[in-house]
Parts: sequence; C-alpha cells; structure tokens
Amino acid sequence: MTHARIGIVWNPSKVEQEVLQDAVSGVFDDRTDIRWWETTPEDPGRGMAREAVEDGRDIVIAVGGDGTVRAVAESLADSETAIGIVPQGTGNLLARNLEVPLNNVKAALERVRDAEPRRIDLGWVSYDGTEHAFAVMVGFGVDAQMLVETDDDLKSKAGWLAYVEAMGRALAGTEMTDITLAIDGEKAVAVRGHTMLIGNCGMVQGGIRLLPDAVLDDGKLDVLMISADGALQWLDTVRSFVWDNGIRRLFGATDEAVSTDSARHLPVEKISVELDTPLVFEIDGEEMGEVSAFDVRVQPGALLVR
Repeated sequence: MTHARIGIVWNPSKVEQEVLQDAVSGVFDDRTDIRWWETTPEDPGRGMAREAVEDGRDIVIAVGGDGTVRAVAESLADSETAIGIVPQGTGNLLARNLEVPLNNVKAALERVRDAEPRRIDLGWVSYDGTEHAFAVMVGFGVDAQMLVETDDDLKSKAGWLAYVEAMGRALAGTEMTDITLAIDGEKAVAVRGHTMLIGNCGMVQGGIRLLPDAVLDDGKLDVLMISADGALQWLDTVRSFVWDNGIRRLFGATDEAVSTDSARHLPVEKISVELDTPLVFEIDGEEMGEVSAFDVRVQPGALLVR
C-alpha cells in the first residue's frame, strides 16, 4: 500500500470536504498519490470512477451512500482497480455485509489502507433496455425504504423485531401477482407471489439476514420468493426469517436456509422474471420505478474490494 495511487469519489451532499480531507491526511502519508472526484446529481459516480481507472488509480474509494457505491462498483467491474468504501448513507448495505466500520470515516479509511484485497461477485439486472450493477439485492414487494431504515430508527422502534413486524404490515397490504420465472436457462414456470428478492448478500439493518444463504463470493445469487396469503402464512414466513434463518443460525444449529410453504430460497446464476402487474422495483435499496420484466445475472469475482 506504500505507493498506491488512490482516487476518491465522494458525494458532497453526504460528507463535508474538510472532514473528509482531514481524515484522509490522517490515514495516508504525504507520499500517497491521491486524486479527488466529486459526484453530481446527474452522475452519482460512474463517470468519475471510469476516469479514475483511466488515470491508473489502484484503488477508488467511494465515499457516500449505496447509490455512490453502486455507481463506482459498476465502473470498476472486471478491472484490477480495487474499490474501498467509506459509508455515508442511511442503508450502507454493502458496507454492512463487508463489515466496514460505519459512522467512522477514519476507521473506514484505515480499513481500505490495511485490508487484504478480496474478490466478490456482482449482480447485473437489465430492464427497459438498460443494465445496472448491484452489489447487494434487487427485487420488488419489500418497500425499499425499509431496507435502508437506519439502526437508530430501528432502535427507537424497539429493535429488529419491530422491523420484521413493520415488514409484515407492509407485506400484508401487498397484492399477489402472477409471475413467470425462468431460472438458469430452464423452462419458464408460473408462480404467484408478492415479494421477490434476488441477492448477492443478505444482511440489512439490525443484523437481519433477508437472504441467509447469499454469500458475496460463491458465484451465485440467492432468490427469496414470498407468497404469504393471510396472517397465518405471514407468521410462518416471519418465523423462518427471524428464528430459523436468524437466531438458530447464530448458534450454528442449521446450515441451509429454511424454506417454508410461503417463503422459498433458491440459489441461481441467472433468472428472467415477468410480472403480470408492473411493480415498483428496487436496486440496492433505491427505488427505480415500476417494471414488468427484468433479467438478472451474476458476474463471479467481478469486483476487487479492500
């Protein structure tokens, strides 16, 4: 790390320049070659990260929320340039899954400086003629806002049981729709459901694992499909989330994610989805408007992370 060429792509609406510059000066020595790029409302970081790669930066540090991280990751995919993360958003979903220090700019920068680089998978989702990378999860049916509730919000609502309960209320009011799925090139099948998450990693706030089998570097994505009709099945789903896939796993009681009648887990490499009713779609906790069809694929080992 002694003579690394570092690019910093930072979102000025998330952190003050002075605070960030002080932290950077405190962590990297004077000989480190550092260049700065500021994101704009029009470009959350893609163009800046591309410029940083063209400029021969070894590491590009994304300073901002999930949108900034995702934009930078998209431009670094399949390159030898590593991404570092200084989480400054509400959700910080990838940072949580990588155990990057939150709410501490200096500690996050120290991690970038000292960590061993590792490769993780990226997901790609295409719809309406566009393709976007995602590091954490895409899907519909779970209010994106809930994926990015802050820990403080959760604590004030009495912790993660309240989160699950809130999710229950949201899902209980969700309409079921007909869904056509084609997995890994197999023949398409018709199912009914109201929530579907396709994830590269599964942790959201409060230590809740929505996708317990999703591993960042296994070359697979994990699909969670929920078709809970009515309160009883919803309770069944909550039990599988919270108990079987949460608490029991903490104590090493189960290795596989538990599927119930109303919630199914499935590892995939690619999946095509068509919806009877257009639904609001989210990518890494960000709402992207309504979609009625999308394709998702995994790109194994696409991103070098520090």
